[in-house]
Amino acid sequence: MNIIATHINYLHICHRKLWLFVNGINMEHSSDLVYEGKHIGEHSYNQRSPKFREVELEGAKIDFFDPQTKTIHETKKSNAFEKAHVAQVRYYQYLLHHNGVLETRGIIEYPKQRKRIEIEPLNSNDFTEIENWVKAVRAIGNEIEMPNRKDKPSKCKNCSYFDFCWISENE
Repeated sequence: MNIIATHINYLHICHRKLWLFVNGINMEHSSDLVYEGKHIGEHSYNQRSPKFREVELEGAKIDFFDPQTKTIHETKKSNAFEKAHVAQVRYYQYLLHHNGVLETRGIIEYPKQRKRIEIEPLNSNDFTEIENWVKAVRAIGNEIEMPNRKDKPSKCKNCSYFDFCWISENE
C-alpha cells in the first residue's frame, strides 16, 4: 500500500474512515463539505507569489511549497481537526526529507478563521512517530473487519461517510 497524507490525516480523525478509504470506499466526491473545503483551498490565496508551487510527491499533493524558504503551505476549511492537519503536514515534511529536501517548515492556514499554525522542522522523535503512523495505517488497512463507528454521531456529522456509517436499514 502506498501511504499518502490523506491516510495519515484520517488515522488521526477516525480509524473507520481510514479503513473505508484504504479499502476503496470513497465518499468525498459526493460531499458538499469536501467540495467547500476544496474550493476554499483553491481560491483563498490567489494572490500568492508564483514562487509557490503545488508539489506532487509519492502520491501526496502539497497545496503550495515555497522552495526558497522550504515551507509547506496547507490550506484547510476549519481547524476542527487541527491535530490531523498537523500530522498531514508532518508527513509531507517526512516525504520531502526522504527525497532530499531537508529542514522544511510548515504553515497551516485557516482562511475562514483567519488563523495560521506554524510547524517547525522535524526532529529525530518526529521521524519515529511518523513511522509508527505509517505502521498503524497499514495495520488498520489490513484488518479484515471494518473498525467500529464512533459512539456519538454528533462527532461524525460533517464526515463524508456519515450516511454510510449511521444510516439504519430500519429508517
